[in-house]
Amino acid sequence: MRFVFDTNVYISAFIVPGSKSDLAYRLAERGVFDLAVSGAILRELKDKLGSGFGYSEQEIRDVESSVSRVATISEHEVELSAVNVEPDNRILECAVASAASAIVTGDRHLLALVSYGDIRIMTVSELLYTFPEMP
Repeated sequence: MRFVFDTNVYISAFIVPGSKSDLAYRLAERGVFDLAVSGAILRELKDKLGSGFGYSEQEIRDVESSVSRVATISEHEVELSAVNVEPDNRILECAVASAASAIVTGDRHLLALVSYGDIRIMTVSELLYTFPEMP
């Protein structure tokens, strides 16, 4: 199974050690499931960590290196306008381009969709319920 994590899941994973998002990220690190990410998602993650959470350039590079090592970078050719929040469209685009099984998010706009085509949209808790082998 392949998943796309929304930026908010990555932020929670790196900002709050031991959080549900951190546990989900560690499952991906262990290869329990495949993770896909796009350049747009990585850019948003780096911007938010730097401007909103005060991460240094080195800390941002470390996060980018970790995500790039764990996830397959999908350079998509799909352009979507399915929701009114542009960064959410980037998440959908990555999921479509990478043939993901699901998007994992805490974003209410995306969760309200429930699915996008064959792509399920779920919370981190739902993901962890699907894969109970906690790290």
